[in-house]
Amino acid sequence: MSSAMSQTLSGQVRTVRGYAALERNGPITTWEFEQREPRPEDVVFDVLFCGVCHSDLHTIGAWGQEFPLVPGHEMVGRVTAVGDQVTNVRPGDIVAVSTIIDSCGECEPCRRQMEVYCEAGPTMTYDGIDRVDGSRTRGGYADSLVAHQRFVFRVPESLDLAGAAPLLCAGITTWSPLRHWRIGPASTIGVVGIGGLGHLGVKFAHALGAHVVAFTTSPRKRDTILALGADEVVVTTDREQVAAQAGRLDFILDTVSTTYPMGPIVDTLSLDGTLCSLGIPDRFDLHPGTLAGKRRSIASSATGGTRDIHEMLEFCAQHDITADVEIISPDQINEALERLSRNDVRYRFVIDMTQR
Repeated sequence: MSSAMSQTLSGQVRTVRGYAALERNGPITTWEFEQREPRPEDVVFDVLFCGVCHSDLHTIGAWGQEFPLVPGHEMVGRVTAVGDQVTNVRPGDIVAVSTIIDSCGECEPCRRQMEVYCEAGPTMTYDGIDRVDGSRTRGGYADSLVAHQRFVFRVPESLDLAGAAPLLCAGITTWSPLRHWRIGPASTIGVVGIGGLGHLGVKFAHALGAHVVAFTTSPRKRDTILALGADEVVVTTDREQVAAQAGRLDFILDTVSTTYPMGPIVDTLSLDGTLCSLGIPDRFDLHPGTLAGKRRSIASSATGGTRDIHEMLEFCAQHDITADVEIISPDQINEALERLSRNDVRYRFVIDMTQR
């Protein structure tokens, strides 16, 4: 452990370089901030890779609470120091952090290790409020991060680190509902929107043994989507292709974040089928009668708790699953965010934080 880090753990605040939006809808720029003092159960790690999530765009804009704002909630790093009560990792370990870094630890969801549904509200990895000292949380667009050991996860050695980073948001957001709805070899499922979330949804569902039907607006993506593990590709602009799927699907992962006419997609569900909306658009464009005809349901899901994340990472190691990524340097963040706003990425931007 370096002397500088020893001083940090003994109570001194450390200045960290981050990449922040200084104002709402502002560009990302270099910004230094004081990182909160680590506590006995905290892990300090250098960020190696951090994914660029679509929610980063939203938070820099309408969702943001306080500026300057350091985004980033899907990251992989190397441990540099641990508190004296940390038992699960040690300096030098490769670890990951997801979308939350604390919760009350006492309510029923927390006791079930589904902390993302904490009844007192989970502490978000960035732009949240620390439960102990009231400071603003800063995310993975930074040189380092501090988090409670419960929310720090070992990364299996076999996984590519850049490809592993998006698993902590895009991955767990699709993994958790697939497990909750018990998707497996007897399932026929649809994945709508083959982007950052959708491409991992296809990989997971395929590895779980399901028959996977991918829905995309782009005929050009057909071969690449089949390569991800889809059994069929349906181009949603072709009404006949969509109609041919009527009543076939047990479950749909819908990753689309904009409002669109959902009726034809919901019509592909069988009796008692469920569409899980992960993109969470502003509203649903759907007549209730489309649900009533076959007792269909619309549901949603947040990311996942610590139990889900441990399980997902083990599954990814067993099946060699990581995200397909485009690696960028910190000075390309603004360009990447602009491209992301146009859905011009296949399938996830990941910042190489070592290129500073």
